[in-house]
Amino acid sequence: MTMKIDVHNIVGKVVDSVEVDKKLLISDSHSSVVRQAVLSELANLRQGTHSSKNRSAVRGGGKKPWKQKGRGVARAGTIRSPLWKGGGTIFGPEPHSYSHKLPKKMGRLARKSIISKKIIDGQFMVLDKIIIDSFKTSDFISFLDNLNISSKKTLILVDSFQENLILASRNIRNVFIENVKNVSVYDLMDSEIILSDKAGFDILYKVLA
Repeated sequence: MTMKIDVHNIVGKVVDSVEVDKKLLISDSHSSVVRQAVLSELANLRQGTHSSKNRSAVRGGGKKPWKQKGRGVARAGTIRSPLWKGGGTIFGPEPHSYSHKLPKKMGRLARKSIISKKIIDGQFMVLDKIIIDSFKTSDFISFLDNLNISSKKTLILVDSFQENLILASRNIRNVFIENVKNVSVYDLMDSEIILSDKAGFDILYKVLA
């Protein structure tokens, strides 16, 4: 199965087309693989720096508060016991890593599944080139209006970051720019429209197909 995608210029006119090979188009959504990839990415974002002080980390309590026998009260070895006010925490949170390593083939399959669905659903646009001459936000909004995607959550895939593109789009809340080589599965799935130039699409095809 092959299909063609229209290639637009920055003013929205169709100037060419690219053929999508069957290696990039898959019929199965592989939702379980996509789910594992997203959970892995979200887990890797967690810092894991939560911490609490146990009885050995709380300041004070070096001296035994009273003698072991003869007072008629429970024995105590330190005023920093977890049972006392100001004492340490029992089984409190400790710093640890949440990192989850996903096999490369699963990550590639998850990306391919989402890209394939976006292409089939008409949510993937290819431009001949993405070059913004101005750093003004108003000019970038006009660029989105020409493509009729100004109201949609847009992910722009580039092979190299341009200063004007970054400056012009940074104040627009529904536009995100990612490198095509290491774009995350979550960002691909969370977007309504994926926008790429021909060079970026070729790189995406080589990485996934």
